[in-house]
Amino acid sequence: MDYLLIIILISLTYLFYTRYFPIIGVRCVDVKRHDNHQEKFTLVDIRDYNVSHKLPYKNAVNVPMAYLKRNYNDLPKNEVHIIASDKIEKNMGIRFLRSKGYKIISYTMTDCTCK
Repeated sequence: MDYLLIIILISLTYLFYTRYFPIIGVRCVDVKRHDNHQEKFTLVDIRDYNVSHKLPYKNAVNVPMAYLKRNYNDLPKNEVHIIASDKIEKNMGIRFLRSKGYKIISYTMTDCTCK
């Protein structure tokens, strides 16, 4: 019984970490400031299709978080700027892309402003 409790506790800790623990070393930047440096990095919009269709970003590659595991190979291997709708989406997207070898330089969240 103790082993089962330990396994559940480890699973919940991992889930909490991947979703809610903040990403260190990636800064929040308004994507409009990057417009003149577009060739140096790739904009990756991981918001849902319904949201990204209503508020599109120019020159962004739209790959929703739900499809990122299947389609990450389609992204160019240069530096990446993430566009997400909330903190959970941002954390999970950055962690996943980092694990696949992408260098995440910054992010933008549409639900809040950068401080």
